Amino acid sequence: MQQFQSHPMVSKQDLLSWSGVPRSSYYYKRGDGLRGRKPSQMTITQDGELVANTEVVNVVEAILQQEFCCYGYKNVWDELKDLGYIINHKKVYRLMKINHLLFNRRIGSIGVPRQFVRFRKIKAEKPLEHLCMDIKYIHIHGAQRNALLLTVIDAFSRKVLTHMLRFNIKKGDVIILLSQLLMEYKIENVTLRNDNGSQFIATVVRQFLKDKGVNQEFTHVATPEENAYIESLHSNVQREVVERYEFESIYHAQLIFNRYYEWYNNHRKHGSLGRKSPEQFLQIFNQNSVPYKTEKKSEIVSNFNPILSKN
Repeated sequence: MQQFQSHPMVSKQDLLSWSGVPRSSYYYKRGDGLRGRKPSQMTITQDGELVANTEVVNVVEAILQQEFCCYGYKNVWDELKDLGYIINHKKVYRLMKINHLLFNRRIGSIGVPRQFVRFRKIKAEKPLEHLCMDIKYIHIHGAQRNALLLTVIDAFSRKVLTHMLRFNIKKGDVIILLSQLLMEYKIENVTLRNDNGSQFIATVVRQFLKDKGVNQEFTHVATPEENAYIESLHSNVQREVVERYEFESIYHAQLIFNRYYEWYNNHRKHGSLGRKSPEQFLQIFNQNSVPYKTEKKSEIVSNFNPILSKN
């Protein structure tokens, strides 16, 4: 081709045809950067305003700087939509990845017969139909020992109904916590699922729940997946609180968890709830339903002291 390239009677098309080289190969010039269309540098809002992606990144950083907030890109995407941005979730992922804002997940790895669960997955159709209860160890750095966090949640809305944080939790403490729960909420045909901890299998606790009409069921040994909802909550607690705080005392930890559970119920979005918080999900559910919270304090704990004195 070089020999005939300067010949006036021979065109480049003839040379390419004689040599069998495609025109696309001859004219190809490798460009710099990634292939394909360049990503947009602007984002539009619902008001029709164009803003730079750097501003969107600043908003994302502000979202992630909220106390306890440890969102992935989908929850951040939903927050941006609530703030009026018209943006694709893939773009949110790209911006967070470029600016190192993605979250890196780490995967850790004889008495009265008990009623064990029959179905692994809970199918709740209304609030306060199925409750889940469990205990998680929380390390108190100032005391150099572990405390116990007892939490009860509603499986339907994922709402944290009540909790207790103490260095020691015994069967009497469980009854006190459940008594307060029964005083605040109306319960009918409710099922409470828990594991086989010594506080939960105690005869006095089981008798108390039976007297109050609560159906208590136990998960099988070494099967935390049967209580998946509260195990998921504990995973969030570990990631969003325990790994981010050093507790000076148990009182400090109690203040933190009070704030966290309030944020969890009112603001934390859940993919299984349609990217809504538990309270938002309940508000939507209750628009055409009778409120499930009782207005009158009944005599639920009338037999509380006699039961405690039996054991």
